[in-house]
Amino acid sequence: MKPGILIISHGSRDTAWVTIVEEAVSSLTLREEIPVAISFLELVEGRLIQDGVDKLEQAGVTDIMVIPLFVSSGSTHVDEIEYALGAKPEPERETDLELFTVKARVHYGYPVDDDPDIAIMVWDKLREVSEDPAKETILLVGHGSIHDGFRQRWQAGITSLAKRVREVSGVAAADYALLNPDNVRSKVEYWREQGHDVLLAPLFLSEGYFTKVVIPEKLEGLTYRYSGRTLLPHPLLPHWIERQVEILLERIRG
Repeated sequence: MKPGILIISHGSRDTAWVTIVEEAVSSLTLREEIPVAISFLELVEGRLIQDGVDKLEQAGVTDIMVIPLFVSSGSTHVDEIEYALGAKPEPERETDLELFTVKARVHYGYPVDDDPDIAIMVWDKLREVSEDPAKETILLVGHGSIHDGFRQRWQAGITSLAKRVREVSGVAAADYALLNPDNVRSKVEYWREQGHDVLLAPLFLSEGYFTKVVIPEKLEGLTYRYSGRTLLPHPLLPHWIERQVEILLERIRG
């Protein structure tokens, strides 16, 4: 048996996003030497998922540990990639993603969800706009989903993450809002009515259209604090990956 690691992200035309993931991988301190490939669902030519699978198999890898670098298990991408890699028999929702050619055994990991490392990352990116935690509510804002089943996973993960963020930050309250279905504006209004200052934390891996345009437009005219800083880059990402690898290795080796 020879294990390998395949880290999969959505992909972006912004080369900075590719660099962020590469820098995190270069900081990995694994207990043993394991081949690593970074792949993207789309938009990064020559670095797509099949490219990553091929690279690992050419290195003699027999067991591929897949780390889905996505914010939530409620993402339809997490589901369709697991199916297309042959790690589950059918997708939960119809997909255009065709089956990849994979000879190795695939061991599928988990996305961000409510991991303790992620709670620390959220607070680290938000603490610069905090002034008086005892009077503040942190509002996590995620993409969400309109699809039944996926929406519930989004809600479960972000609810649990909000609790962790409140514990590490010491603020008065922590809550969440989703763009799908949209309740961002009503949640900010609610916490303002409770007399709280609202600190907005975008639960996105990288900055982009949603964090720079969509969220501010939805909250036009309201009072809140928002740095727009997303989860990455952050030095804890390699630690999150390393813990997943340890869990998957234990599963593989029984």
